[in-house]
Amino acid sequence: MTVRAVAKRLSVAPASLYSRIDSADDLFDLGLDAALGADAEMARAIVEDGVDALMLAYFRHLVRHRWACQVIAMRPPRGPHYLRLSERLVVLLIEDGAVDPLVNAYALSNFVIGSATTAHVAVSEPDAVVDSAAAPTYSRLHRQKSDGSAERAVAEGVAALRNYCSISE
Repeated sequence: MTVRAVAKRLSVAPASLYSRIDSADDLFDLGLDAALGADAEMARAIVEDGVDALMLAYFRHLVRHRWACQVIAMRPPRGPHYLRLSERLVVLLIEDGAVDPLVNAYALSNFVIGSATTAHVAVSEPDAVVDSAAAPTYSRLHRQKSDGSAERAVAEGVAALRNYCSISE
């Protein structure tokens, strides 16, 4: 994506866009923030939900907008909707007694972003062949065929991370 290409698509001169933004990175920020701001589930979750439900809503948002994970991997989002999400998460973690709420927020967010990035393959994971000679324990557990629910894995992963953070602090 380039500013020139976006300007062409919008039928405006590139200079018109450059008068409002500095670079294509700003377009990524605007796109990320617009998608988050337009998501009714996220708007509600940021105001009403606790950490676990907020992270699950964020996971669902990122699954609906898979491109967002790639953009977030390139640069941290700093638009107003993302800042409200970040603020809510650290405030909730402080209320829960986190000693290092910012590190905990990064851990939870990065887990959710990574999970959303791979969610589309979760349904095929139970069918993947595992070499039992190379990984006997994993192979045995894998044969038990989990339900392949990425959302369930995220919910359990968020709970495990929160538990670990509170134990280790």
